[in-house]
Amino acid sequence: MIEGRRSRTAERVAIRRAAHQILDRPLIFEDPLALKILSDEARERVHAEAEGENNNPWGRGLRIFLATRSRFAEEELARAAGHGVRQYVVLGAGLDTFACRNPFAELRVFEVDHPETQAWKQKRLEDAGIAIPESLRFAPVDFERDTLEHGLEAVGFRPEEPAFFAWLGVVPYLTREAALSTLKFVAGLPPGSGVVFDYAIPREMLTEMERIAFDLLAERVARAGEPFRLFFRPDELEAELRAMGFTEIEDQDGAAIRARWLGGAAEESRPRRAGLLCARV
Repeated sequence: MIEGRRSRTAERVAIRRAAHQILDRPLIFEDPLALKILSDEARERVHAEAEGENNNPWGRGLRIFLATRSRFAEEELARAAGHGVRQYVVLGAGLDTFACRNPFAELRVFEVDHPETQAWKQKRLEDAGIAIPESLRFAPVDFERDTLEHGLEAVGFRPEEPAFFAWLGVVPYLTREAALSTLKFVAGLPPGSGVVFDYAIPREMLTEMERIAFDLLAERVARAGEPFRLFFRPDELEAELRAMGFTEIEDQDGAAIRARWLGGAAEESRPRRAGLLCARV
């Protein structure tokens, strides 16, 4: 992202998450605060672009992917919480609203993001009249320059206890060193810890139609000052994760997403091809 400016892609993700609430039935991911947390201008964009978004297979596919990755993260969090995990870390939180919907009384939520984006998020919560719960802690961290461990411990994170992480819409924008460093940190936490994250697949592994969709998205995020930089081949990524110490790895490709959450949805509604993975310690 551009220094000194909040993330533009985070805002676009929030707009598409809100659009899912009004355009798609049945809902894949229900978020009653998705529209409320947006600015008036952004809410107007949701409604103004609704018809075009719904008639655009590429836009609909991307929206579905964003909804499914959020649902996947929160389903896996619920599983972890059921096994006693009491720390949840949202890396690159943007306008994520889970902390304000948290149904787990003993779960502490840590939101990690770039300082400018996090300040914008807190202003949006204030303007929207959404109360910040006592269980939420904000940890401003620049993933490329700061130490995640230091940023978290400064706001009360306990590395001696297991934790679950959601890392959505971030990895493709990082350097390889920054991404692997974060994953190694998670892998070094106590058993029961885990992470859900999505990642970009190399362009040469995509079909012709997938390349067209990818190129459109890549051009858009590059214009926003946040170009894609990191790509993983699924088999190579799994090998790296296992070498770090992750023992359970579940990678959801497009076919798995359609089977698990879309009930075999039509081809034109398929999510864009990208990796969506849960790794557990």
